[in-house]
Amino acid sequence: MADLKPNPPKVDSSLRHLLHLPNACYQASGIVVNGRRIKSLVFTTDLAIIRNCDADAVFAVYPFTPQSAISHALINGSYIPVFCGCGGGTTKGLRTLSLAQDAEGQGAMGIVLNAPISDLNLLAVTKVVDIPVIITVVSEETDIAARLASGASILNVAAGPGTAALVRKIRRDFPEVPIIASGGNTEESIQATIAAGANAITFTPPSTAELFKSMMAKYRES
Repeated sequence: MADLKPNPPKVDSSLRHLLHLPNACYQASGIVVNGRRIKSLVFTTDLAIIRNCDADAVFAVYPFTPQSAISHALINGSYIPVFCGCGGGTTKGLRTLSLAQDAEGQGAMGIVLNAPISDLNLLAVTKVVDIPVIITVVSEETDIAARLASGASILNVAAGPGTAALVRKIRRDFPEVPIIASGGNTEESIQATIAAGANAITFTPPSTAELFKSMMAKYRES
């Protein structure tokens, strides 16, 4: 007899209306980080969205100088694991080490470093924290072997429209490396990225302003 897996029971709140990530995200194999399987990561620092979505984890990377106050607020306010951006571009050197140590002490599940960081700086970060260090990859020119030799635990592929192709190339050369990748905003693009070899997907949610539009339209009609 076939091993049938029943659908899990669902228990919902009458007041909380979750932002659901695309179902395609859950076709990924996931990455098991310290015993927890991560298939989907919501790419946001909006705490309201973090508290009201069904992602497995938070990918807290933002286009400003990283600040411990921000990571502290996100980790404390989230009930799912948080991967914290700690620089790698404008912010680097000893400051990146300090931010990484602070994030670990606050309870981050992992550290995310941006593509420009040097291999030496990456290695230094991996030596001062005991949580996974994720390195962002934006180009096929990146020396993946050097990144892994410098201590990167996970690759985060973010190459825009070329993400799936870059994931496929990396997977061909490094069959076992854990890969997070941006999957776009459609079921089809996410499926393509997973088929290329991504283990987990980052999803950029609509803004709270966009989410509010339909609600406000209903309020106006009532």
